[in-house]
Amino acid sequence: MKMIKIERKDVRKRIDKFLKKGIFFDDKITRGEIIRNIKSGNVLVNGKEIKPSYILKENDKVEINIEEKNKKIATNKDIKLKIIFKNNYFVVVNKPAGLKVHPNNFNETDTLVNGLLSKFPEIENVGEEKLRPGIVHRLDKDTSGLMVVARNQKTFEELKKKFQDREVEKKYLAIVYGHLENKEGKIEAPIARAMNYKKQKIAQGRVRGKIRPAVTLYKVLKNLGKFDLVEAQPKTGRMHQIRVHLASIGHPVVGDEKYKRKEFKDLPSAKRQMLHAKELKFNLEGKEYNFSAEPPADFAEFLKKVSLTKSK
Repeated sequence: MKMIKIERKDVRKRIDKFLKKGIFFDDKITRGEIIRNIKSGNVLVNGKEIKPSYILKENDKVEINIEEKNKKIATNKDIKLKIIFKNNYFVVVNKPAGLKVHPNNFNETDTLVNGLLSKFPEIENVGEEKLRPGIVHRLDKDTSGLMVVARNQKTFEELKKKFQDREVEKKYLAIVYGHLENKEGKIEAPIARAMNYKKQKIAQGRVRGKIRPAVTLYKVLKNLGKFDLVEAQPKTGRMHQIRVHLASIGHPVVGDEKYKRKEFKDLPSAKRQMLHAKELKFNLEGKEYNFSAEPPADFAEFLKKVSLTKSK
């Protein structure tokens, strides 16, 4: 643990930027890692948890409990991995809902990464952040479906560039409230972090940080009474993008507590958001890869339940 008392020269600095530029850690620690540690309560100011945007004041006492870089993520062989495909370059897994992708600190042991490290230890030093080894993209904890994980640094960099250049095709299944007016369409609306920093929003009014362009294509696959089964294809990769975009046009994903709407409160819900990453397609080293995964049991059961309700 480190304790710092803020001097006059550091007043009015954001705490995340202050910690990144300060001589407190191994040079390789990223601002993203610092932000995650702040959000996890590993940085306190005057004994209280703060946000990454906290502005420092003179005589503030900053307590830092960020782990050093020589720490290692624990392996966990009890994490059940549904491996769709593997070769010497990458692994494709079907992540279950309820499983976090990576830990926020070295004490966490119940994430996808902990399970991956037990089976593929070579990924430990792959990537750009110690707590996200091999992770090129992510799914929300309560979203199920396909993810690709790099097994070496060269593949990590190639896949990362493909995601950045929008050369990876991703398709999701979503059960949404209500009926979309158009059976096919495009939602093109920039996204930014909301003033509640745990949420994202369409970039209107007050927002935090950078406004990022976001595009989602959608197609209604089936009418389910008071619901629609939708195929969503994000062309950009913003946090919560599909969830935010569908909610923004009045059709939030069933079970999504973060972006739910009051007008649907009396309709059936689910224990998690009904969102599943069903297809992943990309080209690597001249070879085309195309993977698919059926939605899990809870998704299929909810689909069956609302279908039966419609037929009565």
